[in-house]
Amino acid sequence: MSSAPLKRLYRELPVWLVEDHHEVVGHIYRAIASRHLPQVNIKMVHLDSHPDLLIPVKMSADTVYDKEKLFSELSIENWIIPMVYAGHVSAVAWVHPYWAQQIPEGDHHMTVGRDSSTTTIRLTSTEHYFLSDGLYVSEEQLEDPKPLRLSVVKVNPVRAAHQPAPGSLAQTLRFPQRPGGSGSRARCSRSSSGVVLQTWIMALTAMMTVVLKAPTSYAVKRVSALLHETDPYVLDIDLDFFSCKNPFKELYTQEQYDLLKELYSFRGPCPRGRPEQVDDCVDRRVRQLEDLEAAFADLLEDDGEETVSRWASVPGMASLARLVSSLKAGDQCPDYEMVHQAGLTCDTVELPHHVSTEDEIDRLVAAVRLLLEALPKPTLVTVSRSSLDEYCPVEQVDSIQSRVLVLLERLYGSLDLHKDYEHCCREG
Repeated sequence: MSSAPLKRLYRELPVWLVEDHHEVVGHIYRAIASRHLPQVNIKMVHLDSHPDLLIPVKMSADTVYDKEKLFSELSIENWIIPMVYAGHVSAVAWVHPYWAQQIPEGDHHMTVGRDSSTTTIRLTSTEHYFLSDGLYVSEEQLEDPKPLRLSVVKVNPVRAAHQPAPGSLAQTLRFPQRPGGSGSRARCSRSSSGVVLQTWIMALTAMMTVVLKAPTSYAVKRVSALLHETDPYVLDIDLDFFSCKNPFKELYTQEQYDLLKELYSFRGPCPRGRPEQVDDCVDRRVRQLEDLEAAFADLLEDDGEETVSRWASVPGMASLARLVSSLKAGDQCPDYEMVHQAGLTCDTVELPHHVSTEDEIDRLVAAVRLLLEALPKPTLVTVSRSSLDEYCPVEQVDSIQSRVLVLLERLYGSLDLHKDYEHCCREG
């Protein structure tokens, strides 16, 4: 019996930098083909302000076996789950900053498979993040099922070293006074003074380590539970983890955004609803999204009063008329396809929006350092800039990238760095 091929090791840790996040899939697949990553049971530590765990809604499940076709159908929000269905990825730790709350904290176990009725990829999670996109089906309806363990882990910025936690021991520590005080004739020997000083430094260092690591100790524990020392895994970092914008907030007025939230609103089933209630909820949501997609497709062709009135008469879409009127007041030719894409982000939880200060970016980088120091070395690192679509602020992305690369080099030594985004910059 022939033994399985040995896993190959990179001489230097490869770091692939891309612009749009789904472009990392090609680099992961190449690492699988070269046997640096295994075919199955790959784990991923995914640092991002967004889960990226949606699914191309209409894509045939069999597309995952046609690499080039797959790459052409992926987008920034839906590139991970197809790799799960293909059998490559089995566990994901979504490590997110405190301002991103699309999926509740904790461990989530689900099954990903081919929906027997539509032949598309679907899954069994009843979290609103998946329900609001109509991605849920029951386990019995899935063919070729694959398990996924998802661990959702929050990371807070470390506290600045010069700002110890209020009430912490750091505030009570003082440099040890010379025995006897200033008015005493008592003297201590050089050796005893040295011991006191050394003891004080050790105590202060230990205390400050606890203070600084406190925000990340939870994250270390949670992510470490997902990885064993020898597990091959991908460390994936979106630079919007450190500072994040919701670009639609700048495209539309608050009134328009509120109207989108009204149009695309989603109400999930009762927390302990029966399976048939969950099915009914998903069916209603799918019909709602299909109607909205059709409406904005019609508006692309003709946004006259007759078209608007016809769609505004559909139950739940009365606010469409006000939205179109507001959009046309600012632009004679609104981009209705973009409006629909914005609406899809307005269901239960808005897209995260938090532009960090430079100090907060530094403290988030420090938190990531503490997390990664506690984990085994990754097999492959992928980094997404997410700046052309402005999820990572354009004015901050290069600075954040430099910080992250310095961090990776300090942790892992010399890097095999590939800037696979520079052609995007030249074309732009």
